Amino acid sequence: MGFYLNSKKASLLYQDESKAAYFVDKTDILDDMVSLVEEKEGNKYICIARPRRFGKSVMASMIASYFGKGRDSRAVFDRLSVSSRSWYEKHLNKHNVIYIAFNEMPQNCNSYRQYIDRICQRMAEDLKTAYPDILIDENDAIWDILNGILEFETEDVRFVFVFDEWDYIFHQSFITTEDKVNYLRFLSNLLKGQPYVELVYMTGILPISKYSSGSELNMFYEYTMVTEKRFGEFFGFTETEVDTLFEKYLKSVEEPHLTRGEIREWYNGYHIKHGERVYNPRSVVAALTNNNLGNYWTSAGPYDEIYYYINHNTEAVREDIARMVSGTPVAAKVREYAATSMNLTTRDEIFSAMVVYGFLSYEDGYVRIPNRELMERFTDMLSKEPTLGYVYRLAKESEKMLKATLAGNTAVMAEILAFAHNTETPLLRYNDETDLTALVNLAYLSARDFYRMEREDKAGTGYVDFIFYPRTEKKADALILEFKVDHTAEDAIRQIKDRKYALKFEGKMGERPEYTGRILGVGIAYDRETKVHTCKVEVLREALMMKRGETL
Repeated sequence: MGFYLNSKKASLLYQDESKAAYFVDKTDILDDMVSLVEEKEGNKYICIARPRRFGKSVMASMIASYFGKGRDSRAVFDRLSVSSRSWYEKHLNKHNVIYIAFNEMPQNCNSYRQYIDRICQRMAEDLKTAYPDILIDENDAIWDILNGILEFETEDVRFVFVFDEWDYIFHQSFITTEDKVNYLRFLSNLLKGQPYVELVYMTGILPISKYSSGSELNMFYEYTMVTEKRFGEFFGFTETEVDTLFEKYLKSVEEPHLTRGEIREWYNGYHIKHGERVYNPRSVVAALTNNNLGNYWTSAGPYDEIYYYINHNTEAVREDIARMVSGTPVAAKVREYAATSMNLTTRDEIFSAMVVYGFLSYEDGYVRIPNRELMERFTDMLSKEPTLGYVYRLAKESEKMLKATLAGNTAVMAEILAFAHNTETPLLRYNDETDLTALVNLAYLSARDFYRMEREDKAGTGYVDFIFYPRTEKKADALILEFKVDHTAEDAIRQIKDRKYALKFEGKMGERPEYTGRILGVGIAYDRETKVHTCKVEVLREALMMKRGETL
């Protein structure tokens, strides 16, 4: 046992993880890993690329813990799904595992040489300790030592390599282009075509080949959410898994403050290739643990990255960002290689990078903001970045827009909407009501702090453009918004009333309505010929009077 070879580290990490209140058993991935070890199928070089905090490290420690000889992990795995397999005993703690978390840096590290020398020295020490009879020169490369062990030991000695966050060093400020080349060459010499390799399982944020212009690591099969379905269900939580966790939450918390729908709204929305949506696991676990909804994943990293990508070409993405903030997916050609480039110039390159890093989700040729957690970050960005032009200005005006609407001040509402078109290059061209919807959504950005905004919600005998449900204050005014292009605001109000959209706020027969404040119908229209916005606000229902002693 040593720093990397058959160490206790991975086993202890996974043991702790398995004891967590909201643990999810993902050991079924070992079906694939064992098949590769037994050489039953496929390539033994696997690379899993996922955004931060999507379970990569947990899976790496689990795989190393199961295979590795460093520590008896039977007590952990005996109670998990993998224990039912016919090969369970055959491979449990039977393999030499070299487990390296590449995000562990030397103290005060400021050079690639310092970083890689520490890794090589530790690995060499491990091998010397484990195989003392093998003659090892201090100048021998790690692959020379490993081949020497294979040649001179009586039995074939092979190794399972589990590398977590392999690309971490690429994100450090001191790394040069030459350093990157040398690092890729190091991994290639260590792994490619080597007879001592039994299996290589690597994780990172970006796919391996995207860093390399040559053939250094072309032996890897790469798996991402965008390109491959295989392994998709093992990273992120599925709908069924979250259902199970939520039931556990309801049984263990005295006063639950979360609903299942809120968990879905906040943290779902990432797409597996040709499969279902998955939840951000860090955020789900944190919300259930804390009994509170919050930006748990987005607070775990530098979220100025969102604007970093957008800032490369504001003009190219401004309108699309406006549409996505309004809830409308936009067409894009996602190419993962773009995420490695520091010179993102086109909208597709920018969106490709944002998908790879988890800021956007991608499905069937469209990108979208996946959930409320990310939506809040985008909303915050829009209100802080002046370079976004009219998008920024409109976001800053959104507080006035909400106040004007609640006060029935239609003149101010029309004025706020109008200025976005008082330019030679309008934000949106109003080719249809989708553009108007996007603009209006931006105009009500601040309302998201107080309202749950549902688009195309079923109400009455049709689907309303937007309904604003008060988040916490049930006595607050509720809003029903309908938009029209080349019609009048009165037409919009008439549709709200004719189709009985306000019934959405009425309780079931014999029950008191959940929302007791006023219900306001809001009609917003745009005339493409005159380029004039008109607005109308009408009270559809006055606030309900509470009986003495009655509570909601």
